[in-house]
Amino acid sequence: MANHKSAKKRILVTAKKNAVNTARRSSVKTVTKKAVKAIESNDKAAAIVLLRDAESKIMKAAKKIMPKKRASRKISRMTKKANKIA
Repeated sequence: MANHKSAKKRILVTAKKNAVNTARRSSVKTVTKKAVKAIESNDKAAAIVLLRDAESKIMKAAKKIMPKKRASRKISRMTKKANKIA
């Protein structure tokens, strides 16, 4: 357990940041799953809307909680699948 005032403060700050990052990571997963589901159901209109939303969330996550290359790869793969819908 922390003994110094600054160490106690760091514990609180870390807990807050951890909660925010967990929420962000969860929302990225949720949006990605929705977009993939729309793509797999061949619903082009819904897929485009959800893909745009997913892309936005993923790129915001790439600034803080996810490597930029992984984010780019996820978006690229989803876009490729969406473009195959006739």
